[in-house]
Amino acid sequence: MDNRNDRAAARLAWTRSALGDDSLTLAPASSDASFRSYWRTVHDGQSWIVMDSPPEREDPRPWLAIGERLAAAGLHVPKVAAQDLQQGFLLIEDLGSRLYLAELDAGNADRLYGDAMDALLAMQTRVACEDLPPFDHVVLVNGLEVMPKWFLERHLGHTPSCEEWDVLEAAFDLIIRNALAQPRCFVHRDYHSRNLLVVDENNPGIIDFQGALHGPVTYDLASLLRDAYVAWPRERVEGWVESYRLRLRQAGVIGGDVDAARFLRWFDLTGLHRHVRVLGQFYRLWYRDGKPGYLADVPQVYRYVIEVARRHPELADFAALLERHAAGRDLTRVAAA
Repeated sequence: MDNRNDRAAARLAWTRSALGDDSLTLAPASSDASFRSYWRTVHDGQSWIVMDSPPEREDPRPWLAIGERLAAAGLHVPKVAAQDLQQGFLLIEDLGSRLYLAELDAGNADRLYGDAMDALLAMQTRVACEDLPPFDHVVLVNGLEVMPKWFLERHLGHTPSCEEWDVLEAAFDLIIRNALAQPRCFVHRDYHSRNLLVVDENNPGIIDFQGALHGPVTYDLASLLRDAYVAWPRERVEGWVESYRLRLRQAGVIGGDVDAARFLRWFDLTGLHRHVRVLGQFYRLWYRDGKPGYLADVPQVYRYVIEVARRHPELADFAALLERHAAGRDLTRVAAA
């Protein structure tokens, strides 16, 4: 058998042993941008998820450690029923398949985002994070540099000139200084509609938190409200942002000197960091990893980058540079190998 079949056989044998049922089968539940995969099984009428993290590719221990912190803070993360760290298998609670992405609509957005912001505030005020890896200058720079390599150079076939690198570096410096100026707290890092599930109790169910960092206070808020996979009118987004600013101030996370304009700038430019990174990452997932599923979401991410950059005069040259080279190109079509 090849490695894939070997892995599938080991996964099934472990699940049957963990649940004491030799008749169990596994069906794909979901996958993500990493090498991790998820499988669903049913035993005695209860549904379970097997998280498969190949040890040579994905270490499940950060997921376990962060999950324990979130659960201790009262957040709804999957409970762990069995684990085999040597093989990379976890048997966890099945939170269902009602992703925020599919459930959100204009009528329920206030309620669902309200629940998500309640959970976010709990993360930012109750979860110890000072010992987590820092969302520091190195991490911020590395995230931004993904875009020129994989979007401009690999996808658009354009190598920036010295003058264009000056523009890119000036924009990146502004974005980085904005992130580093903010209060620091727990950062989920991918707090958006594909990692939040509608559940009956203690909504939302939260997944994919293993990459948590100690970083800027607006990062997860921007991930949530300027989601790469769902868009809302600017006025509505800014209303949610302001309501959350007031809650952060009441909780003592930010001071009274952080007015609406300053907080919105933090939010804008922190979201811009995320979207610049994702703009490169989605192409990297295709060209390097052979995963084309995210290409359909590139236009939304690109639109966020351009719209936010245009709103800040210091970033006008940056927006113009991207528009100049992307004009007339189909961003969802892969370039020739």
